[in-house]
Amino acid sequence: MILPFAPWLHAGATLSWTAFTVHWSTVIGLLVLGALYTWRARHAPPPGQPASPAQRASFAAGLLVIFFSLNGWLHDLSDYYLFSAHMVQHLLLTLVAPPLLLLGTPGWMLRPALEVPAVARIARAITTPRACFAIFNLVVAGWHLPVMYNTAMAHHDIHIVQHLMFMVAAVLMWWPVLSPLPELPRLSYPLQMLYLFLMSIPMSIVAVYIAYADAALYPAYSSAPRILGMTPMDDQMLGGLIMWIPGGLFFFAVISVVFFRWQQAGAEDTQQSAQRA
Repeated sequence: MILPFAPWLHAGATLSWTAFTVHWSTVIGLLVLGALYTWRARHAPPPGQPASPAQRASFAAGLLVIFFSLNGWLHDLSDYYLFSAHMVQHLLLTLVAPPLLLLGTPGWMLRPALEVPAVARIARAITTPRACFAIFNLVVAGWHLPVMYNTAMAHHDIHIVQHLMFMVAAVLMWWPVLSPLPELPRLSYPLQMLYLFLMSIPMSIVAVYIAYADAALYPAYSSAPRILGMTPMDDQMLGGLIMWIPGGLFFFAVISVVFFRWQQAGAEDTQQSAQRA
């Protein structure tokens, strides 16, 4: 199914490196999320357990990553010109912003939601490692199918839904590694490393499918104005390689962090055992 290059993509599609476009729907959403976080941080912390400065900074950084992904030059390149820029945007929305948000959220902020039985049942079901793995990879693979991706490019509202689904699925994907709630626990360090390794495989398969396709998969970018001397096929291959190599290396970088945290935890346990003896 080939969809035409949508009129909304042509509108205002003049790239300017001196102008920073802002889409107020994203700003409003981020302000609401930031205000809710600030309200909870100020009015609901248990005694002696406020959100730390590092947590606040992490959450703010996550909001900033989302803002700069969905506004300004990256947004314009992604929506009007380059599939490869769109892939950078998607990696920021799935691999960078969600872990920053999770690292910045104390467990007590989320715990009241688990007091609702229906919410607790759903949360326990969708935050298991198998569910997180399946949901994220189905969402990513599904939206990169040409019929789904081209529909999103042709209809702005569907494009917004695509990005929201990426971010929600990515929060779930990171949950077994960064969960702030003991009630919905993280995996052990060895299983975290296995989980992250396995997580890199489906994304690599999708990336290879895109990078080595024999024809243009996404007509919106074939019809887009050419910049940086890139042909549509060059752009498509670069987008696939960005998803494959930096995306895969990101998982392996996190695996390295988890490994060193595991070793540190083991050393601390050994030291504590020696002190008790």
